[in-house]
Amino acid sequence: MNEFDKIDAAVRAEVLAALRLVLPAHCLLSDAEELRPYECDGLTAYREMPLAVCLPEHERQVIDVLRTCHRLGTPVVARGAGTGLSGGAMPHAQGVVLSLARFNRILRVDPQARLAVVQPGVRNLAVSEAAAPHGLYYAPDPSSQIACTLGGNVAENSGGVHCLKYGLTVHNILRLRIISIEGEIFEIGGAAPDAPGYDLLALFIGSEGLLGIVTEVTVKLVPKPELAQVVMASFGDVAQAGDAVAAIIAAGIIPAGLEMMDKAATAAVEPFVKAGYDLNAEAILLCESDGTPEEVAEEIARVTAVLTAAGAQELRVSQSEAERLRFWAGRKAAFPAVGRITPDYYCMDGTIPRKRLAEMLAAIVQMERKYGLRCANVFHAGDGNLHPLIMYDASLPGDWARAEAFGAEILELSVALGGSITGEHGVGIEKINQMCVQYTTPELQAFHRLKEAFDPPGLLNPGKAVPSLHRCAEYGRMHVHAGEIKFPDLERF
Repeated sequence: MNEFDKIDAAVRAEVLAALRLVLPAHCLLSDAEELRPYECDGLTAYREMPLAVCLPEHERQVIDVLRTCHRLGTPVVARGAGTGLSGGAMPHAQGVVLSLARFNRILRVDPQARLAVVQPGVRNLAVSEAAAPHGLYYAPDPSSQIACTLGGNVAENSGGVHCLKYGLTVHNILRLRIISIEGEIFEIGGAAPDAPGYDLLALFIGSEGLLGIVTEVTVKLVPKPELAQVVMASFGDVAQAGDAVAAIIAAGIIPAGLEMMDKAATAAVEPFVKAGYDLNAEAILLCESDGTPEEVAEEIARVTAVLTAAGAQELRVSQSEAERLRFWAGRKAAFPAVGRITPDYYCMDGTIPRKRLAEMLAAIVQMERKYGLRCANVFHAGDGNLHPLIMYDASLPGDWARAEAFGAEILELSVALGGSITGEHGVGIEKINQMCVQYTTPELQAFHRLKEAFDPPGLLNPGKAVPSLHRCAEYGRMHVHAGEIKFPDLERF
């Protein structure tokens, strides 16, 4: 089948002709082989070829592309580095991909105001590298920070291993410059600690490209701590490790980072990174303290006492900056490490109350048996953010279907335990059915009204994040009839 059989030839010709009027030839891709790299993001199980890819080099071109697409009724999917894991940047077959990859300049670093103004195509880690000479850094640090971009972080409200103490993207953004689907520029937030009017930053951060196109981001910078140390604790039981997380928070300790990895995860990571993990432990915790040397010493002492009381079999405290970074390198390399031992893996992202961690881990063990698939678990344990890595082989018939069902069950159990279907990866297309489980009809209708207020024709990233009520009705009926989900009131759909 021709790559463009699904696209009306006349429509495609009209869109391309209009885009060629506003973009130079090197900023517009339209051949099948040129489009192939854009057919998916980090969730490779879902793919779609776009009609075209636009690569604007300045804001005027973004405005012209959006106005053209608005006039023609052409869907627009914004894209950063493509590291997203929920299919949020998967193209629309009848639409264009608007890549902000060339918006990659750090416009200003202001050490006195402790902020930086950057374009959306700037890599996450590059912000901290630019701020380092001033003793500052940008706190949110996703595992993909060497590649992921600020625009994508804003779209998905990304977190990282230090989000427990320093917050997610939404807690570290001061201002956004945005272009609407009609091509109008507006700004929200500001350099001051609080901005007048409604808190639209909290609305736009995590909105997955459904409301506008971000062309400039002002981020907070924080001072680099004098000292940071990590306690690595080994546990002979995953439930004990889960309970230890809750015990640390209950003791009034808010570490800079608090991560958990089970035995399957450490077994995958250690040969890859040689982080020094205890391979005999059923689970390990990484708990970091930062601040002045006195503050770190006091907090490390409190943490080790809590972990010992919680049943830790072995405790190791990093004795150098190199060792601290090695401990974290293992955690941040968990995804690629698992990729070395399985043909494919499906990375989930849900959140639960910390006190339910042990319960969730026990349930995942049962799900492994139910679906006949292995699962390695890495968690931002301090804030209850789960990242189970379900291992499968896409070349085997039925394997992906089982992995997808496994993931859906984890997400729906997260909701049942009092949590959420996503912590930092967004909804995209991956979790759109589980939105039907988490939210009621009135809540979903409110989401649709917000979308309509900012994007009346519904052209920005259509079909993502917020399901239609019809979709929820079908999903609810399917699962109620199968006896898999107990919807309290099917008529709410």
